[in-house]
Amino acid sequence: MKKAKIKLSTIEDVRDFVNAASKYTYEIDLSSGRYIVDAKSIMGIFSLDLMNPIELTVHSDEPEGFLNEIKKFIVE
Repeated sequence: MKKAKIKLSTIEDVRDFVNAASKYTYEIDLSSGRYIVDAKSIMGIFSLDLMNPIELTVHSDEPEGFLNEIKKFIVE
């Protein structure tokens, strides 16, 4: 399992992120406060507070391919 903080600022960012996440078979979650949603769900992502960075959790032993694909959204 790997965790990171990401920032999705625009509708296009959300679309690109969901398209990238949908390519992978393992579970990917996003959480903001006490809410956790499936990262492959556009509607779920829009239910989160996108004004602040959100926490990404990748449930895989080898998440590097996905993380490289979304590196433009990862914040330190």
